[in-house]
Amino acid sequence: MSAELTTQLDAAVFNESGLLPAVIQQWDTHEVLMLGWMNREALRRTLTEGRVTFWSRSRQEFWRKGDTSGHAQYVHSAAFDCDNDTLLVQVDQVGAACHTGSRTCFDGRDLGAGSMERPTE
Repeated sequence: MSAELTTQLDAAVFNESGLLPAVIQQWDTHEVLMLGWMNREALRRTLTEGRVTFWSRSRQEFWRKGDTSGHAQYVHSAAFDCDNDTLLVQVDQVGAACHTGSRTCFDGRDLGAGSMERPTE
């Protein structure tokens, strides 16, 4: 493993379960596609293999997006947030990102927050 990769992995701040939330975004349209979880090894695979790999909390195993569905996510770029505890992965999404078959997991189920009154200070 290269020193640069080790530095990147060491910079990640994982939660008490050893996981890091990863927001997945289409690189050219900036559409938010989904959120997944990565442990250190999933992050390493994502950064080195060019395909997004997650840690499945329910199955307790790695899963690489698209291996069974064909709906792959090819990494365009990755960046930590200001605290290094959340990852933004910009991808080229092939097919649907959501397990329901939708392009995005955020398919427009608007909670109506935009119509709420703005609080006064």
